[in-house]
Amino acid sequence: MTVPAADSAYPARVWAGGWQAALRELPEEVPVALVYDGATQAVMMATPADLPDFLLGFALTEGVIASAAELTATEIVAQPRGIEARAWLVPKASAHLAQRRRAMAGPVGCGLCGIDSIAEALRPLPRAPLTGGPHLGSEAPVQAMAALAAAQPLHAQTRATHAAGFWLPGAGLVAVREDVGRHNALDKLAGALARAGSAPSAGVLVLTSRLSVDLVQKAAMIGARVLIGAAAPTALAVAEAEAAGITLVGRARGAGYEVYSHPQRFSDEAPA
Repeated sequence: MTVPAADSAYPARVWAGGWQAALRELPEEVPVALVYDGATQAVMMATPADLPDFLLGFALTEGVIASAAELTATEIVAQPRGIEARAWLVPKASAHLAQRRRAMAGPVGCGLCGIDSIAEALRPLPRAPLTGGPHLGSEAPVQAMAALAAAQPLHAQTRATHAAGFWLPGAGLVAVREDVGRHNALDKLAGALARAGSAPSAGVLVLTSRLSVDLVQKAAMIGARVLIGAAAPTALAVAEAEAAGITLVGRARGAGYEVYSHPQRFSDEAPA
């Protein structure tokens, strides 16, 4: 099915020293039910684009599956007031999901909605090795953020969406996904990378948003080693990134940025 990601004819009244009429392009936002083996795992308010990537990426970042091979089939089905994105799992993954099934329903911007225990909210994360790549020059965060800023067609239309990108040293930005929700954008990117067979450990995840703990968790679950955001992280996000072996870079705007954990991945003069 095809659903436009933006509505290009929304009337608005604009004040610019006087009132005038204008048409604005606004991003679509619809309820998307993520359904695995016939049961809804989450209902997220999302942009109705790249939904197969969203379905796969959410399953990976939330630990529903361990690899893309555990998802056997997908289907995107329009409903009267939303969309169902359906997937079927291999028997082992299906049994695992049945044991940890939880309901998650929430608005845009909610990355831990519906989690019913502190233990689940702060689940143990895989730890990335501190040796090996990626090896970054001091200009890498600036270059990655600039590349992401130039690769957001939906945001250029609407000025109302987030983006998540994958940047490789020497190759540049190789994948981007956009959504009204920052968590959704990262899930879509995770799914796109899994479908392409790209290893998140080889490059950099770069986000337009602040760096909350759930984004660090999602990055860790897919094996990413570097996470860059446009705004500052929370204290808990820094602590979790440190524990997970992730280089966390925040406030990446213009020519500057701040490194909060594991600066040793910068090959030239690394911050203290």
